[in-house]
Amino acid sequence: MGAPNSIFEVESFLKNMFNDPLILGIKNNFIRKMLASFITHKRLEDTKKNYQAIGGKSPLTAHTFNLINKLNVQDNKRLYTYAMRYTPPFAYDVLKALQSQNINSLILFSLYPQFSYSTIYSSLLDAKAALSKLSFTPKLQEISHFHTHAGYIECIVRSIKETLGDDKAGDFILLLSAHSLPQSRIDEGDPYEQQCKENKLALESALHKNGMVFKKVALAYQSKVGNMKWLEPSTKESITYYRRDKIIVFPLSFSLDNSETDYELKILYANLARTLNVPEYRVCKCFNDDIHFVETIISIIEQKEEK
Repeated sequence: MGAPNSIFEVESFLKNMFNDPLILGIKNNFIRKMLASFITHKRLEDTKKNYQAIGGKSPLTAHTFNLINKLNVQDNKRLYTYAMRYTPPFAYDVLKALQSQNINSLILFSLYPQFSYSTIYSSLLDAKAALSKLSFTPKLQEISHFHTHAGYIECIVRSIKETLGDDKAGDFILLLSAHSLPQSRIDEGDPYEQQCKENKLALESALHKNGMVFKKVALAYQSKVGNMKWLEPSTKESITYYRRDKIIVFPLSFSLDNSETDYELKILYANLARTLNVPEYRVCKCFNDDIHFVETIISIIEQKEEK
């Protein structure tokens, strides 16, 4: 999605996001633009405070930049770059630069592990619209999800192991916290919830093979916006429900740390856990530029090219 690189970018980030028809689901451009402005105005100051609590900007851009650098060092057969949906660098500008370098083959790789029309599909449409506008016609491939890929699952296992340390898995609830989605989107056929469940099953199997049997592995959803029905249970409800247990949270739908992990999970819900006297509350780091994630991305790409 991209993210604000300063407090001054928060407003444009929110406006761009809520003006996306795949986010608000309103086809009329004028009505959607008006509603996007209203929601942005209503949420602006609170959102700014959230970013101020994590240093005045999102860590996402820096993590993405570092990941790209490591990919280019690790794999000299390809050129890696990145585009974001609602903040620079935008797809049009990135693709224009690639066009000027006479690139003739392009893979659009999403850093969201699970597919959703609100996220991956929106970004793919944006990239294809830019390609069309530029009259840029490289050989095109897409990698739109990797939620059960063995390398990706192993990256999760490594992150959980690091967070667990020398403690026993059986003493903890493992809470997989994924970004939420309106229930209406799922009812319309979005495969996101099903892929989150498939992700959970693949991870549980890998954890068992690694001798890590948690008291329970539970799936929950965070970052709800508005009053409509969203996927359940919420992360807040789950922390409350398991308040008598030690809890480890893994951010299932995020491969790089951002405001949802650094603020929502590590500050907002950590405060909730303290208020509820949760005996232990830990949050796993996202992969960011970890070398194992770098190698997993390259592996996924190579497998795609072999088909």
